[in-house]
Amino acid sequence: MPAVVYGTDKEPTSITLIRKDFEKMLEAETFYTAIIDIDVEGTHESVILKDLQRHPAKGFPMHADFLRINADTELKVAIPIHFMNEDTCVGVKVNGGVIQRQETDIEVSCLPRNIPEYIEVDMAALDIGDSIHLTDVTLPEGVVSTALEFGELTDLMIVSVVAPRMEAEIEEEDAAAAEDAAEDTDSGDDAEESTEDGED
Repeated sequence: MPAVVYGTDKEPTSITLIRKDFEKMLEAETFYTAIIDIDVEGTHESVILKDLQRHPAKGFPMHADFLRINADTELKVAIPIHFMNEDTCVGVKVNGGVIQRQETDIEVSCLPRNIPEYIEVDMAALDIGDSIHLTDVTLPEGVVSTALEFGELTDLMIVSVVAPRMEAEIEEEDAAAAEDAAEDTDSGDDAEESTEDGED
């Protein structure tokens, strides 16, 4: 499988990966944020997976981009979110709410040695109508959110708990949809009758 290694003011280098072995590595969530030691033309380099292209239909990896890293240079990485206590949070367990995830990862900027494997978001206290934003998330020392570097206007919502749709609301929507469909059918019949009258 083709791949490329680039960055740190060096020329990009094309390499070939064994697809089977690479697919096995991709099964581990931590692989996407891990510092990887890779052999590039006999030289070992520290890299991180920066981009991955998959087959649009079958999903298998087709090409990978690896970014060379410098221990003293910060880089941007998308860190997966681990949502804690989803099933037992107040809004779900007590009040029957539904969880809506707006984000599944958070892009951060940090030195390579400070890259976290994941970021925990505790939902235990959330009730219906509550939400968690970027500013509510505690990041490890030395790690900052790239979005928040632009101010509170980019304080994205991460997750929320909303009220479940009531059965009556669903029935009303279905009835309205059926009524609209019936009206469309009647309009079509009237148009056909008008056409036939015109032909006569």
